[in-house]
Amino acid sequence: MRRILLMVLCAVCASYAFGQDAEAENTDKKWILKGTTGLNITQTHLSNWSAGGESSYAGNLYLNGSLNHKFGNWLWENILILDYGLTRNKTNGVQKTTDKIDFSTKLGYSTNDKWFYTAMAGFNSQFYKGYNYPDKEEYISKFMAPGYLTTSVGMEYRAKDRYSVYMSPLTSKMTFVTDNYLSNIKGGSFGVDEGKHFRSEFGAYIKARAEQPIMENVKAVSTLDLFTAYDDSFGNIDIDWDLMITMKINKFLSASINTTLKYDDDIKTFKASNIEGEEPIQRGAKVQFREILGIGVAYTF
Repeated sequence: MRRILLMVLCAVCASYAFGQDAEAENTDKKWILKGTTGLNITQTHLSNWSAGGESSYAGNLYLNGSLNHKFGNWLWENILILDYGLTRNKTNGVQKTTDKIDFSTKLGYSTNDKWFYTAMAGFNSQFYKGYNYPDKEEYISKFMAPGYLTTSVGMEYRAKDRYSVYMSPLTSKMTFVTDNYLSNIKGGSFGVDEGKHFRSEFGAYIKARAEQPIMENVKAVSTLDLFTAYDDSFGNIDIDWDLMITMKINKFLSASINTTLKYDDDIKTFKASNIEGEEPIQRGAKVQFREILGIGVAYTF
C-alpha cells in the first residue's frame, strides 16, 4: 500500500508541475471542445519461424476528449474517455485487451476563477463481456457489471485551465452489478453482496486532472481519482490513475502510450485450489496495472 501511495503522490506532483506551465485560455461564453482520438493497429506475421511463436493481430480504438463552457462566474466541464481493444492469434482466437467507458461532468461557481464551489457526477463501466482468459466459457464482467456512479459536492482549484484538483468530503459512490449470473457468484462480485445488484458507499473523494504539452508534438493527459469510505474500511483508498501520452509523427501517423493503475479494496482476487473439484480460493485485493503502446492514426481536436 505504501508503494501505491508513493505513486499517487508522484502523480499529484507531476500534475501540479504540468499545470504551472500551462497558459490560461479565454473560454468565457464559448464552448471549448478538445481532445485526441485514434486507432492503433499491431500485426505480427511468422512463417517457418525457428524461434517459435505465431502470427497475431491487435488493435484498439480510443477517445480522450473534453467539452467546457464558461458563462459569467459559472464553469461547466465534461470529460469523456472511451477505449476498446482486441487481439487475435491462432491458439487463443479473439481476446479483449482493453474496455473502458469513463464520463464525468462538473458544474462550478467562482468569484475569482481559481476556487470553484462544485457539484460533480461520474460514470464508469465497460462495453462488453470480459473473461479470465484462456477460459471463455464463463464471463467475469460486462456492461454495468460492474458499473460505478459517483456524485459529490466540494471545492475545485483551477490555477490554470489545463490543471485542476477537485476535493469533496461529501461523496456518494454507487456500485452496480446488474447481471444475475455475476450477482449470484459465491461471495458476491466487485464488493456487492451475493444476490444483490447494488451497493452504496459514502466517503471522501479527490479528482486531479492535468493536460499539458511536454514538447513539440508530444502531449500528456493524466487523470487521478481517489476515494475512501466513511466506514470500517476508512483509510483504504480506491485508486484509479490514467496517463495518456500522444506523440504526433506526421499529419496522419502518431504513437501513444496509455497506462492505467487501479486499486480497489473491495475487488478480491482468486487462485485455483490444489484440490481437484474445490472452488477457487479468495485472496485479498491487488494492484491492477495495464499498459498499451501503439502506433496508428490519430486526430487531435
